[in-house]
Amino acid sequence: MKLAAALIGLSLLALAGGGAHAEGTDEIRIGQTLPYSGPASGFGAIGRTQEAFFEKINAEGGINGRKVKFITLDDAYSPPKTVEQTRKLVEQDEVLMLFGSLGTATNSAVQRYLNGKKVPQLFVLSGATKWADPQKYPWTMPGMAAYESEGVVYAKHVLRTKPGAKIAILSQNDDFGRDYVAGFKRALGDKAAGMIVAEATYETSAPTISSQLSTLKSSGADVLFGVVLGKFTSQMIKGAAEIGWKPELFFVPTSASSISFLEPAGLDNAVGLISSSNQKDTMDPQWASDPGVKEYFAFMKQYMPNADLSNSNYAAGYHYATLLMTVLKGCKDDFSRDNILRQAASLKDVKLPLLLPGMSVTTGADDYLPFQQLQLRRFNGKSWVGFGDVLDDR
Repeated sequence: MKLAAALIGLSLLALAGGGAHAEGTDEIRIGQTLPYSGPASGFGAIGRTQEAFFEKINAEGGINGRKVKFITLDDAYSPPKTVEQTRKLVEQDEVLMLFGSLGTATNSAVQRYLNGKKVPQLFVLSGATKWADPQKYPWTMPGMAAYESEGVVYAKHVLRTKPGAKIAILSQNDDFGRDYVAGFKRALGDKAAGMIVAEATYETSAPTISSQLSTLKSSGADVLFGVVLGKFTSQMIKGAAEIGWKPELFFVPTSASSISFLEPAGLDNAVGLISSSNQKDTMDPQWASDPGVKEYFAFMKQYMPNADLSNSNYAAGYHYATLLMTVLKGCKDDFSRDNILRQAASLKDVKLPLLLPGMSVTTGADDYLPFQQLQLRRFNGKSWVGFGDVLDDR
């Protein structure tokens, strides 16, 4: 009877796909949730690029002899949907890890679940401070510079170039917005109370933000820090132009700087916009002969020939995929979840094809932040142009 039970167990395992996350199998299953529909659907380009990237990797023989099965599902930027899709990926598709899933609220909804099951939640596409907490959530790692750090960089620029500024802040009413504002205010220090003349928030379920913009303009502010995302980026830029408000300094987060969000607002209205990045702008002529950028364009020409190359989400997808490749190659023949996490938390001065010069990726068991450097950049009507030195949150 014991033998029969064992045979039945083996048969069920085979029917379920052989336990795709077990050591010794020849397939690496990677799961992801992204908004392919809903208000943040523009970020879907990230996942489509990564699908193509792993197709390329498989065509070249895979990773250490193993093929990649990349499963990216639509969560519509809705936390309940994220929970549903993540459970499917873990319990039905039996993925080894979650990689590059987007959003603060969405990832928060599954963080406890994934850590409880000891499933790596790698390179979360959100800069919330909470992702870099290896003591409480050791299986979760951030994939972006911290939002607070980005807020610090913008505030430093205001203090340096316009110390008498009257600042208005528009922010999304969630952890995404609060982290940016916290960093921004922290860097302003004692001057924050006098310099910030108006603040407003919006809900992601709101149809428009026109009333908030009108209120902020009436404050007399000449600097606008807009902590917005997705369609609200377009609404803010276009809305400010429609009411004749042209702040001298106008900031948006890195995550809101894709051309796909600027175009609906009118590119002319976005001229002068300031953001930041740690990534080369592939459309900037200064990188035309850069080996990493040329490698990216060659990949896009072969695997995504119809993509709009001015959409930076494609380059972002490629960028994060090369980071994951570094981790997977480091696993050698041990693709256990423990070893995947160990490799991700022990990166040393890693250079990536699209990372800006002077920057590198380093992580440690007690420091999960892979990107801790940024450079400011300004939109000129066609592309983002970097200026100033490489900055950090110090």
